[in-house]
Amino acid sequence: RRTVDELAASPTSLLSAKLPPKTGRRYIITGGAGFLGGWMVLHLLARGEDPRRIRVLDIRRPIRKDLLEGAATEVEFIQVDVSDAKAVQAAFDKPWPLAVPGEPEPEITVFHTAATIRFFERHPDLLHLSEKVNLRGTQNVLDATRRAGASTFVYTSSGSISVHSNRFFLWPWEKEPKYFTQLVNDDDAIIPKRHEDFFSNYAVSKCNAERVVRAADKSPSGKSVLRTGCIRPGNGIYGPGGDLLVGVYLVKKTNPTWIPNILQSFIYVENCSLAHLCYEARLIEIQNGGKNPDVGGQAFCVADAGPPATYGDVYDALTQLSNGVCVFPKLSCTTMLGIAQLVEGYDLLRHFLAQSPLAVLTKLMPRLGGDITFLQPSMFALTVIHLIFDDSRARSSPEKGGLGYNGGITTLEGVCKVVLEHQRGDGEGWERVIAGHKEEGHGFGLARAEKGVEEVIEKVANVVGVDPQRVLT
Repeated sequence: RRTVDELAASPTSLLSAKLPPKTGRRYIITGGAGFLGGWMVLHLLARGEDPRRIRVLDIRRPIRKDLLEGAATEVEFIQVDVSDAKAVQAAFDKPWPLAVPGEPEPEITVFHTAATIRFFERHPDLLHLSEKVNLRGTQNVLDATRRAGASTFVYTSSGSISVHSNRFFLWPWEKEPKYFTQLVNDDDAIIPKRHEDFFSNYAVSKCNAERVVRAADKSPSGKSVLRTGCIRPGNGIYGPGGDLLVGVYLVKKTNPTWIPNILQSFIYVENCSLAHLCYEARLIEIQNGGKNPDVGGQAFCVADAGPPATYGDVYDALTQLSNGVCVFPKLSCTTMLGIAQLVEGYDLLRHFLAQSPLAVLTKLMPRLGGDITFLQPSMFALTVIHLIFDDSRARSSPEKGGLGYNGGITTLEGVCKVVLEHQRGDGEGWERVIAGHKEEGHGFGLARAEKGVEEVIEKVANVVGVDPQRVLT
């Protein structure tokens, strides 16, 4: 509560004073109507960039209040599916407002944040569902970037590409899974080598896309050369603006959980946005002949300042700050993992039946609906492990080959800020934003899987008159 009191008088943005200086460039942001991309738009405006020189490409129009007021209303929005190469190219080719007479057109920076987060699938036959946006979409954006002659490209990768999958059903003599505690840093050597070793298809697709982006560094771009880089955010991104990790807990109020003791490195959305802007600044410096080490074509992990928090720490803070309205009843992790195996088995059986001569049988197997779809084993491979991110290289000075990343918001401060902004808006804006992400593949999955469990518990209780929560704890 002391932290909340200290933040109570703060503006919506906590990092506006730490942003790299204005560049006067033109900006294209894919996914800029959403959560992270939306904050990048706000940060660019906060540091004085011309809103007429910012172009947002997204599959849906912005619904966040802060993107529908002030200077943000002057930002150009183009509705685009990044998996559609022709549509992406048309969006890049659209003429910009005329530059100042006698001055050359400003350089272009592209921030590519658009992604589909199908974290719940791990079977190779389903990989194409993630790669459509995450790999082919990234290639489309890269191709359009080079045709447009852009000079800087920063990609939102994922720290989860370094997470190894686990076997959670143990033999009697085993105390914990092999990869129960994982330290994630920038070392590419720790990235899994085989498909089955990644935690999900999402991680595979993001890893493949990252390789494409890094390989494009120093490639021809119009009459110039393109410099690229990748940011690997911690697990996961949260903050004001409709996140689906912490903010959704406040909207749901009752949140069944089975991982209060798990320690993980989260990242507040403004910290994450700042990291992208720091990387852009380093790439521009290199293009301008700077003498610091060249960081082009690399990837940097980033996380919150201070020590990582447990999910229980987050739960306790939300319960206290909501005066007990937001609660987290505990369920058995082993039982939930067993249910997750059944959900995945059913989903895969239906998928393969639909492709077989017995496809007619799928009429007897309704597609899984609601958020229970997200309760699958791959989610456990990401969330039921202690996951600590080392972002010391990103925080190093440019002279030492770092980004000069100075995201100083701790997880405790970030969670408190989420609660404050939720209370200031009476939760209305949050519900609209979260409702805008009902489709599969949008948003981090833990809260959605927990929501699916809550839905099942309510339905069973209504039908049989027994509270399953007592059985599952």
